[in-house]
Amino acid sequence: MRESTESRVECSLSRAISWVIRHQYRGYEPADGNLSPLFVLTGAQIWPMRILQQVVLRAPFNIRPLLGIASHESAIGRGYMAWGYLLVYRVNGNEDLRRGAIDSLEWLMANHAAHFTEFCWGDPYEYATRSGRRPYGEPLLIWSSLIGLAFLDAYETLHEERFLNIAGSIGRWILRLPREQTATGSCLSYVADRQSYIHNSNVMGGAFLARLASFSLNKEFLRVARAAMTYTCERQRADGSWYYAEESKYHWIDNFHTGYNLSALQVYRTAAKDESFDDCIEKGLRFYKDHFFEADGRPKYLHDKTYPVDIQCAAQAIETLASFGEYDSDCLTLAMKVATWTIDNMQDEDGHFYYRDIGWKKVKTPMLHWGQGTMIKALAILLQKLVPTSA
Repeated sequence: MRESTESRVECSLSRAISWVIRHQYRGYEPADGNLSPLFVLTGAQIWPMRILQQVVLRAPFNIRPLLGIASHESAIGRGYMAWGYLLVYRVNGNEDLRRGAIDSLEWLMANHAAHFTEFCWGDPYEYATRSGRRPYGEPLLIWSSLIGLAFLDAYETLHEERFLNIAGSIGRWILRLPREQTATGSCLSYVADRQSYIHNSNVMGGAFLARLASFSLNKEFLRVARAAMTYTCERQRADGSWYYAEESKYHWIDNFHTGYNLSALQVYRTAAKDESFDDCIEKGLRFYKDHFFEADGRPKYLHDKTYPVDIQCAAQAIETLASFGEYDSDCLTLAMKVATWTIDNMQDEDGHFYYRDIGWKKVKTPMLHWGQGTMIKALAILLQKLVPTSA
């Protein structure tokens, strides 16, 4: 099974990368509905914005071209592509992949959030949620942290000091974010302009700071990182799960945000050499494996509901499970099963991965970050795990 999976992963990766290059790093994103010219009709008010956004996001086919929404680039899409390129480059030494990674990192350096001294990134569209409106380009902790980890990977792989300097700038931006201080840890804000506390962005920010601290020896980075992990681990539920956030309006338990939490805790553990959250990781991983996957490897969206089968759930599952493979052999087996199911059921003949399967129909909209970038990175991590053991 392993040899067959390795070959299929390599082929799938090649097809997906080729699709992204052919489309010049342009695609769609689930929440980009407010890029439509119809946005003017919303009056920039939250509820009309949410309606337009949700109509586009939930449509069973891609209505964006009908609404004047063109395919576009995105910072987090470029971040994931750079990360994926670097991971595969480590496996096969392909110089085209090295060049692709550098090109994407340089694009990110030239397209960071405006009006901020330090490096940080947001979404290329107006966004509205139940917590309020987010302006075009407003930097986000989750995207900036993930992109920061890609820059650290680039520094480790390519040994160029400029990539570490960018990561240091991201770290300084994170330290300036609002922070909820509690008796049991502190939570970094999702956004810079107000307090918004979400578990996955908090621990991913902490994971990035811990890894950055391992290069810079900055004790403040490590202190804030440990406080972030403490906050989220102290709020883990008895069964090992996490709510998306602690406010009652955020009380759901989904696949990919749980995967984010576990991956972030693992990055922190390795970077900080801190094993004090191992019980939290063990409980969370057990819940994750037991509740988010069907027997054939199909990833469920919620812990108690399968549909919609979302490509982000598949990608984060492959990444998280493969990353834990050396500690738990069941994780690597399950990662291979999820990857096989996803390639068989969610990848088009032209190489791109579909957005969602809603049960009665597959929504084949080609996203950039949400599908291509995340799957390319995830499959690259899986390939790294398979190549040494299959040689």
